[in-house]
Amino acid sequence: MRNLLLTMSCLFCILTSASAKIYKVSNPDEFKKAAGTAEAGDEIVIADGNYNAWEAVAQINGTAAKPVIIRAQSSGKVIFSGEVNNPVFQLTGSYTVISGLNFTGCNLFKGQGNTGVLIELKDSKYCRITDCTFTKNEVKTQFMPIVVVSGIGEHNRVDHCNFISNINNQELQVKVTAKAAPLFTMVDHNEFKDKDSVTWKVYNGGECVQIGQDPVLLGNQDTRSIVRDNRFIRCSAEPEVISNKSSGNSYIHNYFEDCHGELVMRGGHDCLIDSNTFEGGKGGIRINGTHHIITNNWLNKLPTGIRLMYGMAKGKTEIGFYIAASDCLVKSNHITYCGTGILLGDSKNADWTGKFDTAKYPSRTVQDVAPFNNTLVDNTITDTKVPVMHNEN
Repeated sequence: MRNLLLTMSCLFCILTSASAKIYKVSNPDEFKKAAGTAEAGDEIVIADGNYNAWEAVAQINGTAAKPVIIRAQSSGKVIFSGEVNNPVFQLTGSYTVISGLNFTGCNLFKGQGNTGVLIELKDSKYCRITDCTFTKNEVKTQFMPIVVVSGIGEHNRVDHCNFISNINNQELQVKVTAKAAPLFTMVDHNEFKDKDSVTWKVYNGGECVQIGQDPVLLGNQDTRSIVRDNRFIRCSAEPEVISNKSSGNSYIHNYFEDCHGELVMRGGHDCLIDSNTFEGGKGGIRINGTHHIITNNWLNKLPTGIRLMYGMAKGKTEIGFYIAASDCLVKSNHITYCGTGILLGDSKNADWTGKFDTAKYPSRTVQDVAPFNNTLVDNTITDTKVPVMHNEN
């Protein structure tokens, strides 16, 4: 009886595997046709080659046990380039994996009613972008990302991808609007490398990872994203390598080397910054907002390790272009060979008059609200000129 059950189980697995289909495609029309037909467990294989003018919007649904796989015939040998005015891939649905694609030398444009993006997961659930390479792509309008997670989705993942030498762009954006915010996005085991300064007149719009876009009006939105085990090497496009502008997110075990920007809590509250490593460069950790936990980070050879900032307002209900750092826990961090270890009270009395739209953002314009109620405990600060600088008064 036991042997019979084992035989039947093996036959079931063979039949299940045999029922999965493989669709081989080599142009957008073939891809869209396959995407409209594919079922759980199927694969869509894009033939090796160079492609441009590829635009594809598809809704595909797999299952947890049988995701639909969209993959390169050979990893890295399906190459997209040229002008991009609409999404190269925009995927909705659930349990879909896109893998092994290479985007090199794309020029992304934004016009009326259209926006170029390389991959967008829109209103998707449990979808994944993995083993993809994005290199030397350039956006032609400021604040444009090349990879986006958007809509009312949840539990999407971007992992084991390479973002190298892209130009003037944001690499990866979790898009938060008043109507929709993706939840539980995982960004892990990616490498961001050799990102030079943006050429925009305003030194802004070149973040590697941006979670939320409007910290003033939408910073209280919970997105519960996790950014972990990524590497950021020579990322110097603007002052923020990672820009947090929503609440409830976690930044864990990331590695930063020779970056000019910082890991920044630009807005939002209740975030965890734990076990990250910073080696050289100009940027450590910058904190605005409330109830953040900053623990077990290693910061070495920086001008300032951790900065807790002044704001124009305080707490979670007042509107301020910047919110003063408050009720944060700074514990068990290791800071060595820095100019200043921890700075309590940076940007004191900075005047933003005329620098932002006070009609859109009904905020005072001077950063004169000092950080308060923050707890510093068990931090190890060595070989640093000023271990802790107090500038709150």
